[in-house]
Amino acid sequence: MLARLFQAGYPVPDGFVILPTAFDGDDLQTDAWVQVHARLERMRASNKDCAFAIRSSALSEDSAQASFAGAFETILDVQTDADIRNAIQTVHCSRLSERVAAYSHARGMETDHAMAIVVQRLIRADFSGVLFTADPVTGNRRQMTGNYVHGLGEQLVSGQANAESFSLQHPNGKYDGPSALKQLARELYKLGSRLERELGAPQDIEWAIADRKLYLLQSRPITTLVAHDPATGEWNDTLAGDFLWSNVNVGEGVPDVMTPLTWDVLGAYWDAWVLIPGYRYLGNIAGRVYTNLSVIASIYAALGKKREEVLKIVEGLGFLRLPDDMEIPLIPLRRSFVYSFIPNMLALQLKMRKELNHSQTFLAENPTWCEAMRRRVEQINQNSELIHVWRNEIKPRGVAGFWQTLLVAMHLDNLATPLRRKLTAMVGAEDASVLLSNLSGEAELASMGLIVGISQVVQGKLTRNEYLDRYGHRGAFEFELAAPRPAEDPGWLDRQVTTRQTPNQTLGDVETVLENQHRTFEAAWHRLATRYSRKAKSIRRQIAQTAEVVRRREAIRSEYVRISWVVRVWALRAGKLTGLGDDVFFLTANEVIQVLGGDMRVTRNIAARKNTYQKYRSLPPYPAIIKGRFDLFQWAADPHRRGDIYDAQISRVAFATDTIVGSAGSSGCVEGIVRRLDNLEQADQFQPGEILVTMQTNIGWTPLFPRAKAIVTDVGAVLSHAAIVARELGIPAVVGCGDATMRLKTGDRVRVDGGKGIVSIIRD
Repeated sequence: MLARLFQAGYPVPDGFVILPTAFDGDDLQTDAWVQVHARLERMRASNKDCAFAIRSSALSEDSAQASFAGAFETILDVQTDADIRNAIQTVHCSRLSERVAAYSHARGMETDHAMAIVVQRLIRADFSGVLFTADPVTGNRRQMTGNYVHGLGEQLVSGQANAESFSLQHPNGKYDGPSALKQLARELYKLGSRLERELGAPQDIEWAIADRKLYLLQSRPITTLVAHDPATGEWNDTLAGDFLWSNVNVGEGVPDVMTPLTWDVLGAYWDAWVLIPGYRYLGNIAGRVYTNLSVIASIYAALGKKREEVLKIVEGLGFLRLPDDMEIPLIPLRRSFVYSFIPNMLALQLKMRKELNHSQTFLAENPTWCEAMRRRVEQINQNSELIHVWRNEIKPRGVAGFWQTLLVAMHLDNLATPLRRKLTAMVGAEDASVLLSNLSGEAELASMGLIVGISQVVQGKLTRNEYLDRYGHRGAFEFELAAPRPAEDPGWLDRQVTTRQTPNQTLGDVETVLENQHRTFEAAWHRLATRYSRKAKSIRRQIAQTAEVVRRREAIRSEYVRISWVVRVWALRAGKLTGLGDDVFFLTANEVIQVLGGDMRVTRNIAARKNTYQKYRSLPPYPAIIKGRFDLFQWAADPHRRGDIYDAQISRVAFATDTIVGSAGSSGCVEGIVRRLDNLEQADQFQPGEILVTMQTNIGWTPLFPRAKAIVTDVGAVLSHAAIVARELGIPAVVGCGDATMRLKTGDRVRVDGGKGIVSIIRD
């Protein structure tokens, strides 16, 4: 890191490095000392009284996984050859100390550390200190914090002198601290900002000031804010900063713990969607996918929106309703960002229109492309060809599908959110929900295909092969690359057909249910048209426009999933050619490429990653909303934990009432008996007429919907795919309850009011 910083032009004191190969055991080799002495003389040439700092540089020291702060020796202010040689020996031997072994053991690392030695010109500092570009405890990015002492920094590290504290506010660097440092505070802020930006993570910086000049002595990632350990596969983006996270909507598509390959491919697509440089919108919290609401909120706050407006915007995008006292941590943004953001959004709007114009072509071509590519990949026998196909054909297709899906979803939000507000103001929430159902109209809604198609197979209107060609790529875990698709399981469709044909296993055939819902829609429309006759034509046109966009979004989403199946086939082929089998899903895409190229070193991490994956899967689903640093194991061990919201700053007790509040997913009010399903494997327990209560549903769950009297979920949103299907079928649904699965058990009797978004527990 010092070499990298020095070469990049940072004010790093001059020096050189003695590599581990220069030592024979603990002793510096004679010829190595000759070279060291020559370099010392070269540095003394410009200053005969030059003093030196002898510093450790052990493997893993100052890395993203470990700091080893103070564990290895550092010796300052040595001048003579004899003292320097002794100092080199002392520092090199410190790798064998008990404190290094203890720290290594605590971090789960090897205790045998190869060590290089850094020899630098000593800066006789007036001030020495550290600077954290984010709060190392809370992850707060709104200010930098630091400490300093007068003189050399060893006093600060060893605790020999009391340190002064200071802070530098984002985004302008406003200084708060002792006056002695004030004159150079601006330079320190600029240094910290540049390091964080160029190194891509919050930094722990060692610095010194001598004769009013600032020197950089080291920069390392703040290890407490490091989210990912590639060796073990552990990943927790709540450790990277103080943010507000939500898995509503996005969690529907990826409802379980992801394998590393799934996350890597999904994250690579989303990395093309950068709203604030340096901040990913999509995050990984212990294998589950979340969106960073702080990114959205910070942008609107920077544009001048007040907190109440920001909350409405966030909730309007389909995310879970937030408690009134919950603050959204904001990312500090410079005014220059605001100036650049508006033209960037205008450019995005233009891209949206362009992509939407191409969507029909994409929808028409994609099924044929995917089928041909799957067949082609299954026949590849050369590793180099498999690499070429990924880089030049499959990955670009995935990115194109991602943009199609994202932009049409944004377009739908732009239409549906204000329309829902307007309809709710005109006719109330329940009729508004009804009027935003029946969106398939005369055309088929892709997300209805799984259940309508099964009914058509039963009636002989569709062959089994035709059904699988159209819908066999969809399922409960359709974005998880390690999960087989229904089309890969010869018995899947037979089981669905058998269930549909069995007497008393349905509340009615799907066509009848759809006809009933259409009549409900027409009745609600008649009420609106009678009351608002002058506005009726305009409103009907807006509903039709929204319906068309919903149909397009569902169709594009289906084709995006079809591309995901191609990626799965590619990964399976890579596993076959490399001998890794299903272990290939515990590598990243680039690591798969490395293995295909003959480099097997990355496979040594597979066992540890599989262990981490199983640990994450053993935990209950995490809260839909997470604010601040989240210790998932501590949370899971708490018998009083809440499943809806976690707030690191505020302890929130579980509700004690008999009312569960969520969002109005689909209108209607019914009473019935709860059947809580923790996963889709329990589907055979679900009886007709029961109320389905589960963490979240997605397309894979929809074959169960015709049996349900009502649907209640912890996670979900008004415009989620499953909520749309529930509305199409006229099944009352309350989504985004947060903790329904923690408060309800199989056998409970409840009243579900889908129009109001309320579930009431009925006590005997």
